Amino acid sequence: MGVLQESGICPQISSADMALFWGRQPRQMRIAALDLFGDPQVLGLRPNVFGELMRVLISPSEDVEAAVNWVIGGGENPDISLHMRMLMNRSVRAVQAVLRCLEKAIQSQHLMSSRPKVVLVSDTPAIVKSIKSNISEIAEVLHFDYEKFRGSMFKGFRNSDFRRKDWGTAPRWVAFVDFFLASRAKYAAVSGAHRRVGTTYAQLIAALAAAYNLGDKSGSRFMFFSSFQSNLLSDGLKNQIGWGHVWNRYAGPLSCHNQGNQCAFTPVLPSAWWDGLWQSPIPRDINRLASYGIRLSGLGTVDSDSLKKHCKKRKNVVRTITFKL
Repeated sequence: MGVLQESGICPQISSADMALFWGRQPRQMRIAALDLFGDPQVLGLRPNVFGELMRVLISPSEDVEAAVNWVIGGGENPDISLHMRMLMNRSVRAVQAVLRCLEKAIQSQHLMSSRPKVVLVSDTPAIVKSIKSNISEIAEVLHFDYEKFRGSMFKGFRNSDFRRKDWGTAPRWVAFVDFFLASRAKYAAVSGAHRRVGTTYAQLIAALAAAYNLGDKSGSRFMFFSSFQSNLLSDGLKNQIGWGHVWNRYAGPLSCHNQGNQCAFTPVLPSAWWDGLWQSPIPRDINRLASYGIRLSGLGTVDSDSLKKHCKKRKNVVRTITFKL
């Protein structure tokens, strides 16, 4: 949106125009485009943009790779990754809910006949200790215990108290090992939390893992789940906010209150403001979009006429830059 505002250009192509365009294309071309780009209007078919970018642009360093392989121990990659963002809290309800969600992930990917491998990542060591024994009843647990690892990264690093409650007590480099370890998951990722579920960290883990497993011969589709305990749902999803956060557009007053635990399918690419109907926008986002000329109602609908009027008022700005050769 910042790029559109800076250049003085407003989007002029409507969904009806796009539908007309694609309707004129050969069927094979439409199918190929859907396979390549997904369908932004359908949560289960949204394109894995960030995952594909990360797969090409980033890779673990030799030290991080060594730590990841140390955890895996020469065996096969894990089946499922579980991320618990607990902020030093030891919520029993969060643990119980995520265990149910983990079982759902195992069942949905038809892993009940074997003993799947689950990577456990958390910012709170106490949660790792308490939940590990529960998971061990249904799966093999992998966890990076940096205190037992004696690779080159371990030497010379000191723990920092900076944002200790937010990021956890482990050294900062451990987060990189956890990230690339969790992104090795072959079938699913599960996000649980004390407050905000499906954080950016968990979202990127799921996206990269999905990209790694695209076209896998097993035929199963990588899935991402968000685990909500009942207290997070008592007032709907009002705490699941943050510009770009996957559940942000569901956090307004229309979100359902007083639900039980939920294990929700989660798209690997969060919906942007232009991606279809907002389910329940919060007032802050309504006001923010209004500053861009987008009139968003409390029901999540966009007033197309107001957007067109806003675009017509803007002047196309042409900037000339001279280069001395």
